[in-house]
Amino acid sequence: MRRKIDENNLNKSSSGISREAYEDSLRKLQIELVKLQRHFIKYNEKILIIFEGRDASGKDGTIKRIIQHLSPRETRVVALGKPSDRDRSSWYFQRYVPYLPVAQELVLFNRSWYNRAGVERVMGFCTEAEYKEFIGSVSEFEHMLVRSGIKLFKYYLDISKPEQKRRLDKRRSDPLTQWKISALDNHALKKWKQYSLARDEMLAHTHNLTTPWTIVRADDKQLARLNIVKDMLSRLDYADKAKRLILPDPQIVLTYDAIYPEKGLLAQ
Repeated sequence: MRRKIDENNLNKSSSGISREAYEDSLRKLQIELVKLQRHFIKYNEKILIIFEGRDASGKDGTIKRIIQHLSPRETRVVALGKPSDRDRSSWYFQRYVPYLPVAQELVLFNRSWYNRAGVERVMGFCTEAEYKEFIGSVSEFEHMLVRSGIKLFKYYLDISKPEQKRRLDKRRSDPLTQWKISALDNHALKKWKQYSLARDEMLAHTHNLTTPWTIVRADDKQLARLNIVKDMLSRLDYADKAKRLILPDPQIVLTYDAIYPEKGLLAQ
């Protein structure tokens, strides 16, 4: 079912959730994830989840909660670093192909080939020709993956500028999150508008019925995490599914629509 955002409620603040309610809901959803893993191992399924979003949008925390109680043998997180000289001279998608899921695997990409449409485009790390080649070929590449049997999901975590600033400031001051700091953090806010334009163009050109984008309103980390897991579970088959538990909030998780950037319904 297509979930679209209610424009009248877009700017309403989240009611939030208590720590106790969050922990309780998360545990129940993680039990559902274990059920899901048993299913895709039994039926040799291949699942690929892509997480995209601005710096500090909550990708790391969401992935951590998803994999927390899953078997590490059948679960992999991919977060590639800066491409090598060899990577830059190869077919763009080549460096990602070895990390794709095989039968009985769940793979989560913490950023993906969409780096070309985001960071690389904004920061000038790729040429205009390379960008256009990517935009023109990425959907067919993903369609090939789907035809091969991979179940592919694409999530874009959307946060506001004030929330990103708050999280980046906290990242710099917290000794436990120093590993997250990168040279690109300083450009996240300075180039906010450029990143917004790159995001809008990326979503418009790469959203389609076969590999659609799912937008997540991620200013509230806890609600974003819970609803991403609910959305995943609701779209995958597995035995003994707790259907009432996994209904996502359509004001938090929604299928992308071309009207969103046109009407300013994504963080600007």
